[in-house]
Amino acid sequence: MADLLGSILSSMEKPPSLGDQETRRKAREQAARLKKLQEQEKQQKVEFRKRMEKEVSDFIQDSGQIKKKFQPMNKIERSILHDVVEVGGLTSFSFGEDDDCRYVMIFKKEFAPSDEELDSYRRGEEWDPQKAEEKQKLKELAQRQEEEAAQQGPVVVSPASDYKDKYSHLIGKGAAKDAAHMLQANKTYGCVPVANKRDTRSIEDALGDAMNEIRAKKRLRQSGEELPPTS
Repeated sequence: MADLLGSILSSMEKPPSLGDQETRRKAREQAARLKKLQEQEKQQKVEFRKRMEKEVSDFIQDSGQIKKKFQPMNKIERSILHDVVEVGGLTSFSFGEDDDCRYVMIFKKEFAPSDEELDSYRRGEEWDPQKAEEKQKLKELAQRQEEEAAQQGPVVVSPASDYKDKYSHLIGKGAAKDAAHMLQANKTYGCVPVANKRDTRSIEDALGDAMNEIRAKKRLRQSGEELPPTS
């Protein structure tokens, strides 16, 4: 019986020591603070969303505004604003390099920004519609000029003056004119005119006579070797 009672008492948890009680108390306090912070953060999000909903609603009702720029926000706040804008049927974009300095701009859908306008905001520049219109007109003008030049074909360059007139004071107008005729291209370029050819028949005859003389001398030598000398 005593052994049974001893085993039951030994299996029971010992009362927590003073150190364990302090650790548990701190853990409970930390959990309570964390819960309170979470509730505060949730409440801040709710209040921020309500404020953004009011600003977006005022923007929609104001017919004089086509876009609105907000102050820099953190990532969570930008996410909430984008959601409010989407619900309101608007368009929104975030701009800025650093995450803490990024801001949101909202636009009415009928005044959605062009690609050039968005590029301007991304570069940190203000959008000037008048300058953009002038730039577009210059671009279109340059494009039309290129198309017209392509249709006209290559440009033929003419000399400012005739070379005969340029050198007439040195060689005279008549000489310049004759020189111009002399410099005309020969239509029979690559062929020798008949008047400039030599008499090829006389050359062939001369070669034939020379060969005949050589053959005659050869026959005389051969006949001289065959016939005995005369006494």
